[in-house]
Amino acid sequence: MEIQDTPEDSHSESNHLNKESVINTNKQDGNTDLKFTTYQKFIISILSIVQFTVVLDFMVLSPLGAQLMEELGITTRQFGMVVSSYAFSAGFGGILAAGFADKFDRKKLLLFFYCGFIFGTLLCAAAPDYEFLLMARIVTGLFGGVLSSVSFAIITDLFKLQVRGKVMGFVQMSFSAAQVLGIPVGLLLAANIGWHAPFWMIVIFSLFVLLTLVWYVKPVTDHLKLKNDRNPFYHLAKTISHPPHIRAFLATVLLATGGWMLMPFGSAFSVHNLELSLEDLPWLYGITGVFTILFGPIIGRSSDKIGKYNMFLIGTVISVVLVAIYTHLGKTQLEYVIILNVILFIGISARMISSSALITAIPEPQDRGAFMSINSAIQQISGGIASALAGVIVVKTRSGYLENYPILGYVVIASMVFALIMMYRVNTYVKGNVKTKGPI
Repeated sequence: MEIQDTPEDSHSESNHLNKESVINTNKQDGNTDLKFTTYQKFIISILSIVQFTVVLDFMVLSPLGAQLMEELGITTRQFGMVVSSYAFSAGFGGILAAGFADKFDRKKLLLFFYCGFIFGTLLCAAAPDYEFLLMARIVTGLFGGVLSSVSFAIITDLFKLQVRGKVMGFVQMSFSAAQVLGIPVGLLLAANIGWHAPFWMIVIFSLFVLLTLVWYVKPVTDHLKLKNDRNPFYHLAKTISHPPHIRAFLATVLLATGGWMLMPFGSAFSVHNLELSLEDLPWLYGITGVFTILFGPIIGRSSDKIGKYNMFLIGTVISVVLVAIYTHLGKTQLEYVIILNVILFIGISARMISSSALITAIPEPQDRGAFMSINSAIQQISGGIASALAGVIVVKTRSGYLENYPILGYVVIASMVFALIMMYRVNTYVKGNVKTKGPI
């Protein structure tokens, strides 16, 4: 593969990309090896770091669950609302942003929503009680939930589908990095200072990221050269109602349901059902994160070589088996829990990376911002409903033990199976509309 200075590709997407950022593949042999320029590496890195802060802000709530429920005196249902409020707010923000997402420089959108995200996290750091924390999560979600859609729109503008799996593999490492670096440090800060401390850590780190975005990221405006005079609300309606988009949105609903149901009560289940100690949690999350960081790029490259749907199928099989085992565990040794958790998260990563890369192939360049915003909104709202539903299914006894966790596992498995079917339809559409000799 080589990087062309002036893109001349028959594929419609490449006609509008920044000439310094277009990555072409060898169409004779389907080769997906690539060499990134220094700026391209920077873009992948900084977007990964942005995702790291956003993911950490959300994920840190799960291991803090046991401590928050005790210190704030709240129930599993109330804690589920803290988690789901972020998701519902993020969904609302995504829908609001969708109609305007393709009418502005994507860098400016990224900066606007990142500033709002930092402000919301600051409110979380200062929250004195449950009600204030709930409000703070709503503010954080309103801005933070849109950031992933803006980041993915930038990636889709700058990188072709044939190499997007590898790019997504690196960007999705933010989830693993949040486990390895953020969550263990956050847990240590929470244990020694208080549950507010992890949020202060995120605010301070995010300010440095914001300055880097302002100074070094170039404008992303080539999509503005395409003729798009539609009213924002008409643009929103057309994006939502386009049949191929609807298939992708339905797949996103099912993808979000599985992930968001298990995550909120992970720490509480580990402590009260598996009988791990709070001191064990940093080891559990840290070691799991290290392995998923190592496997992320491998999964991304493999999905480009064997096909993104094939990788999604492999990840789904692994995840279904591990969810069935994990949700039925009782008292378990830490070493065994770590092994199961590592395999489970490798399966989840395979699903996330491959599905994210495949879904980005659906929209046209002039609709990408709107599509990504709506897709992110649907993901967040579906996740919020899933978290709230999980809070209803799971019941915490006086001892802290969580009942009905196996039932939750069955619901998650069902959603994974239906997601596999829907992603097959998405894959069929993409294969019929993207002309390439390499695997999709």
